[in-house]
Amino acid sequence: MSSESPTGGAPARSKRADALRNQQALLAAAAEVFVASGVDAPIRRIAERAGVGTGTIYRHFPTRADLVTAVYRHQIEECAEAGPELLAGTGSPFAALRQWIDLFVDFLVTKHGLADAMQSDSSGFAALHGQFLDRLLPVCGQLLDAAAEAGEIRAGIRPYELMRGIGNLCIGGGDPQYDPRRLIGLLLDGLLLDGPLLDGPRRRRPE
Repeated sequence: MSSESPTGGAPARSKRADALRNQQALLAAAAEVFVASGVDAPIRRIAERAGVGTGTIYRHFPTRADLVTAVYRHQIEECAEAGPELLAGTGSPFAALRQWIDLFVDFLVTKHGLADAMQSDSSGFAALHGQFLDRLLPVCGQLLDAAAEAGEIRAGIRPYELMRGIGNLCIGGGDPQYDPRRLIGLLLDGLLLDGPLLDGPRRRRPE
């Protein structure tokens, strides 16, 4: 028989773990809806995607700003964790970089709506932006370094400049004909050693 206390043992920890998993699933569903429809998407759509009632969402996140902020933090951690996993599981570091950039672009949809959702809380937004830089710049740098060491891209590309450039391309002003992912693909192609000339003589890809 277990000697654990019925109020302080494994069952309580299990419930906490279940609650955490449920909350993470809710945040993942909200992130999918935000990417598809923006941060102003109806809460009921998120509830349907997550398979819960709207009351469950409001119990965890009383305001939309609370939900958007939580999704933002969730996506930061997903992006941070995905970089090393993609690098380890993909044969080409550049292919891993491309896949990571796809995740990063999804994340930017939430980031661009975050300031409006938080309204006047500029200090809170600044803190989240700091977390964003602290967690994601090293991951992007790791992917860039690996691709450069593999002879796939030019050396010396700064992660901040790449991420800032991608962020700027994602601001489409609501134009339905604008496809930021196509332009981001062209930008990434420009990093290749055998891509178009940008900043000096072409370097040959190692044989």
